[in-house]
Amino acid sequence: MGMDFSALMKIKGAWDTFKMNHPRFPDFLNHVKRNGVIPGTEIQISVTYPNGQNIKSTIKVKESDVQLLESLGSLGL
Repeated sequence: MGMDFSALMKIKGAWDTFKMNHPRFPDFLNHVKRNGVIPGTEIQISVTYPNGQNIKSTIKVKESDVQLLESLGSLGL
């Protein structure tokens, strides 16, 4: 399976724009990365739409999740 360099560059450009638009979010991610995510950690995600609708999800990190999260972190995600 080959790596699509142009797709990676497009994602990097989008990430750079996202960081400019939301400068505190990368700091948040870096804090989490420095402290690590261990089994038992809870991750909560909430999305509120312009119409006021809100959906939430909470996951409790399992041992099998840690490797995936570390891999995403090593990609800079």
